[in-house]
Amino acid sequence: MKRVYYRKLIRDKIPEKISNRGSELETRRLSKVEFLKELLKKAGEESGELFLKSKGKKEIVEEIADVLDVIDEILKFKKITQKQVIDQQKKNFEKKGGFAKRLYLVWSSDDKYMTNEKLGKK
Repeated sequence: MKRVYYRKLIRDKIPEKISNRGSELETRRLSKVEFLKELLKKAGEESGELFLKSKGKKEIVEEIADVLDVIDEILKFKKITQKQVIDQQKKNFEKKGGFAKRLYLVWSSDDKYMTNEKLGKK
């Protein structure tokens, strides 16, 4: 039987679903350090390409639910409270504003301000 190597964090019921289809699988339990690393990767995966490909409202709701599940697990693992997150959101809003104006920055002169974007990308 051909093997497909996923090498990623999966939800708890996935092995059972795979076995119920008659397929074989191998899993292992992650250490705490590995678990956090994989949670953070999963957050990027869940909010990345799949989210961008979502078409309808139902698909978007499903993707948001997956992202929130991963974020909730990260919060639990790092012992971060909802209040801490909400307080930080308020600080971010006060400092940077929201998205109500729907602004799209086409370009800016280089003033050495570092963003999450890679410099020089068009």
